[in-house]
Amino acid sequence: MSPATLLQRLRAALDRIRRDEADGPDSTNKFAEAALERHKQQGMELAVRARWLALLVLALMLPIVNPNWSVLYYEALLLAVAAIGWMQRRVARVGRSPLEIALIFADFLVLTIAVAVPNPLSGHDWPVAMVYREGGFKYFFLLLAFGTLAYSWRTVRGIGSVTALLWLLTLGIAWWLSSGDPALTEAAWTAFAAMPELAELLDPNSFQFHIRIQETVVFVVVAWILATSVRRSNRLLLEHAAVERERANLARYFSPNVVEELSRNDEPLKRIRSQDIAVLFVDIVDFTRFASGRDPEEVIAVLRQFHQRMEAEVFRHGGTLDKYLGDGLMATFGTPIAGPEDALNALRCARAMIESMADWNAGRIANGESAIRAGFGLHYGPAVLGDIGVNRLEFAVIGDTVNVASRIEALTRPLKVSLAASDELVSRVRRETAAAGDPAYDLVKHDDQSIRGLDRRFTVWTLA
Repeated sequence: MSPATLLQRLRAALDRIRRDEADGPDSTNKFAEAALERHKQQGMELAVRARWLALLVLALMLPIVNPNWSVLYYEALLLAVAAIGWMQRRVARVGRSPLEIALIFADFLVLTIAVAVPNPLSGHDWPVAMVYREGGFKYFFLLLAFGTLAYSWRTVRGIGSVTALLWLLTLGIAWWLSSGDPALTEAAWTAFAAMPELAELLDPNSFQFHIRIQETVVFVVVAWILATSVRRSNRLLLEHAAVERERANLARYFSPNVVEELSRNDEPLKRIRSQDIAVLFVDIVDFTRFASGRDPEEVIAVLRQFHQRMEAEVFRHGGTLDKYLGDGLMATFGTPIAGPEDALNALRCARAMIESMADWNAGRIANGESAIRAGFGLHYGPAVLGDIGVNRLEFAVIGDTVNVASRIEALTRPLKVSLAASDELVSRVRRETAAAGDPAYDLVKHDDQSIRGLDRRFTVWTLA
């Protein structure tokens, strides 16, 4: 193989290294990007520390195995490799980084010079073949090991390919430029004329191409095996990031304990089913009038504070945030998994929301701002649960129970109360807490209430 061909393949291998460090399409989401960035920085930090430790060991070992001044040449090269590692840590990032690729190539170049170029301080007039085959190729495995700690599988594979090509290119150049010493070859073959294989092995002018090829092949095989291992590790990292993304998405709607339960089950939301649940509607009273004439930034800030307080109580009481409704929200209890105190949790949540509103309004009034009033409507009954949609799935709760809860919340205006609950919910609350007193003791009963859009009349319980 000619040096020109080797150079061409070397360029192609370097182009492969320039591919993105990220693996797979999932790397486009923020969780995967953050995980990859964190993984890259941690890996690079570990790789640089491992490099410095390995170089320190080599720096201490070389004077012991070679106790003469010529070792200073190799110590200087070790210092250069250490400096390259420091620079790699400074520029490391996920994605394309020409400077980082250049520093990787600088590693190859320095190490190639160290093991293939005669030491100018040694004073030995050895044939170039002896310098080349002295055994320095094994140190390239250190660069490969450092790469597995910090780079993607593509880069590790590229390191293996570039190292092999660079080593073979150096071999071709050394063979092309070497004139050798015929006297040494003649002496070796004369001494071991009866053993030609040994004579070939001991010939100072022989590059022993078959051994060099074996070294290269073994190195590439090891690089590909390690690249496969790194690829598997990256996939596990991305899968973990995907799981964290899914958990974060669930946490937007479900309480932490429900998220934990969902994470332990296989697709528990896809099964369409009907079950009894408690539904809570919350809505700011006269919000249109409040927002009229105010700055949009102030209106949005108020809504965010309101939603933040209400959402916190939903999750604190084991509920599910079904959706925001502009200046209100809908929460369900008993979804996606029914519990023994769903109605009670809904009532407790509404009471806690009212207390939170009182604290918030106390602060607003103290700051010279107007108070915010909200209405709370509760109902308990059957509903249908499951995913809806085709391309974009959404967990939905539908049925008459949802509509009734919304209408009951609207009753808080004509009844001039903050909370209204259906008789079905209050009855269910009392069954859930039969041995612990009556949690609805302070609710006032209103019989024969007409609800807009519904034919039958309802009994509701209210809290002023």
